[in-house]
This record gives sequence, C-alpha cells and structure tokens, in this order.
Amino acid sequence: MRSISLFFRSVTKSLILVSFLAVAAVSSASAQDVAAGGAIFKQKCTACHGVGKVVVGPDLKGVDSRRDEAWLLKWIKNAPAFIASGDPEAKKMEAFSPAAMSAFPELSDDDIKNILSYVKAEETKPAADTKAAGGASAEGGSGGISNFMIFGLLAVIIIAFIVIVVLNRVIRTLERIMLQKQGVLVEEDEVETGDRFAGLKRLTKNKKFILFIVLLLVIFLGSAGWMGMWETGVHTGYQPVQPIKFSHQLHAGVNKIDCQYCHTGAFTSKNASIPSLNVCMNCHNYVTASDKYDGKTSPEIQKIYHALDYNETTKQYGTNTKPVEWIRIHNLPDLAYFNHSQHVSVAGIECQKCHGPIQTMEEIYQFAPLTMKWCINCHKETEVDHKDNPYYDRLIAAHDKLKKGEKVTAAVLGGLECSKCHY
Repeated sequence: MRSISLFFRSVTKSLILVSFLAVAAVSSASAQDVAAGGAIFKQKCTACHGVGKVVVGPDLKGVDSRRDEAWLLKWIKNAPAFIASGDPEAKKMEAFSPAAMSAFPELSDDDIKNILSYVKAEETKPAADTKAAGGASAEGGSGGISNFMIFGLLAVIIIAFIVIVVLNRVIRTLERIMLQKQGVLVEEDEVETGDRFAGLKRLTKNKKFILFIVLLLVIFLGSAGWMGMWETGVHTGYQPVQPIKFSHQLHAGVNKIDCQYCHTGAFTSKNASIPSLNVCMNCHNYVTASDKYDGKTSPEIQKIYHALDYNETTKQYGTNTKPVEWIRIHNLPDLAYFNHSQHVSVAGIECQKCHGPIQTMEEIYQFAPLTMKWCINCHKETEVDHKDNPYYDRLIAAHDKLKKGEKVTAAVLGGLECSKCHY
C-alpha cells in the first residue's frame, strides 16, 4: 500500500508540475501573440482605428463580439474583394466608414489573430493608459501583457500552490491511516509552539517547494529578460518635452501648412532638416496670438523672439542670438542609411506613413518602431509607381541601352551622387 501511495504522490505532483508549465507556456505564447499583434496594429491600423475611441474607422472595442473570427479574417485581409463578393455585413461596413478599408493581403491568418488578441488585451486597460492617436506606450510599445493576463497568471500560480499543499496533506493523512490499520505506530507531527515562523521554516526545508519557487523565478526572469532584449533600441512612443511647445495639430492640422514648408530638406536631401527660426518669423513677425493672452504676445512665441534677440516693438534683430535646443525624436542607428528625398520625392510616400497622424499631434512622439523588420515589411508591401517618374525613367532608359548592347556607366545609374559614398 505504501508503494502505491508513493507512486500516487509522484504521479500527482508530476501532473501538477506539467500542468503549471503548460499554463506558463500558453501564457508566454499568448503574451508574444499580443506583442506581435500590437506591433502590426501600430504599423497598419492606428491611422484609422482606435480601441475605445472612434478615429476614421469604427471603434474596435468589442469587435470580436460583434463579428466572428472567420468574418474578420476575410474583412481585414481583403475588404474590397469581400464587399465585391456580396456579403451583406461587408456592404454595411462599406457604408459606415467615411474612408474605404484598405486591403492587407500580406497579412497571414495568424497575423490577424494576433491583432485581434492585441485589441482584446487593450480593452482591459484603463482609458488613461491609452495614448491618443496611436496608443503607443512610452516604454517602447510593441504591445504588452494586459493586467487581466498578469492577474490571471498569478491566480493560476496561487491555485497550483494551494493544490500542491492540499494534496500533500491528503496523501500524508491517507498514509497515516493505512499504516495505523496495519498496526504500525505513527507519531503525530511535532508542532513547534511559540514560533510564528514555524510553518515558513518547514517550507524552506521542503525541496519540492523550493524547486517550485526557483522554477517560477527562472520563468519570470527569463520572460522579462527576453522582452527587455527584444525592445532594446525601440523607442515607439518616445515623447520628450521640447523647449518650445510647437503644436503640429495647430500648424499642420488647423492651418494646413504643408510639411515641406518647414522641413524643406525632406524633398531634396537625405535629412528633413530642422526649420530655422527665420521660417517661423515669416508668420510670427505678425502673428502673436495676443487675443488669447490679454493683448500680450504668446509666451511660446516670446521664446522665438528671445532666441533671435528680436524686439517686437522696434521690429529689429539684435546680435545676442541663442540656438533653440530641440530634442531629437526620430533617430536611426549610424549603421542605417535613410534618405528622405528618395522616399518623399521619388517614391511619393506621405509623411504620415512613418511619422503617423502628425496633423493631430499636439506634441510629437515617435509613432513607428523604425526597426529593420518594420522597414523591410514596408519595402515588401509598397508598390513602385514608375509612371511619369523621372527617377525611374532614367533607369528604364539605362535598361533599354543594356538590351541594345550599348555602354552603360556607373554615372548613368547615379554613381556620381555624393550620398552614394558620403553619408
């Protein structure tokens, strides 16, 4: 009987341990699904959708309860084709939104399921934790583990511990009863009196309990380390306080000033360039926002005047100028070469593709992760529009020369451009 009891004990504890590891693995995999879905959501969805708010498209909160998964997979992957198929619900959605839903054929079913997992996780977060126009967190924001998942995992751990303790007591009681029936004298467990930490001391001597705690620590520290390394160098959501509170929402949104009026380099050079204060003075020589400050110049505009040593009464500039120390937000590593003109002028990419809905941002933050994977995915998806494009016309002309067997030099292919060799 004792051998049966010992076998039962070993099998039971093995099952508990395997169950716990399975739950931990599922939880870890679920967290990774949420993180992956968050990265895709911020890259492809935040320009039109929010969780808990209406942006351009409908609010995605509770979308899994409004539509089944199979329907959502078809809709997200290729909404225009789904509408053309005659699906009545798809036609209703077409009439709802002021902008057509884009097709994302590059997304796999697993990618879409990860996005839905991220949306579900975001629903459980407090509203204050959600950042406007993108929901990016300051920590790097590739999505994360919701409070529900954390507390659920803690509850599973606590329940597993309680089950182990109860089963231990039950097994010891059954063993004592069987031994007593066999006529074996069993001594009762000695209880230390007067020592409030007696139970804790016994636990520290329990090798299985110590193994359980060590296993938990390894899983926790391993997961934290993995997520930390995965997010190293990713600054999604980074939003420093700038020396002058320049509102893109006011200038680019309300006043509809074109981005390239200030960032002139984006169209012609590698860098978008920081506008000089002289560009600001084109307007703020006259625009002082005094109607909002009891006839006085806005404090933020005063900072421009102070930096330029400008006397707004005499309209004269002094010689005691000071630079405005803007804090850089979007910063690629030195090993990466990015040319704004290649993307803006040649490819015709909108600024919002990388910088997010700038026209709605009161204060600028990093919208996209700017990782290599993010850039590669964009290059895989973006179709090259070479029609009436002088850049590609040169390449096509060079290609025609090659087909005819004519001489083509590196200079013809842009080999004399400075940026080919000099960063």
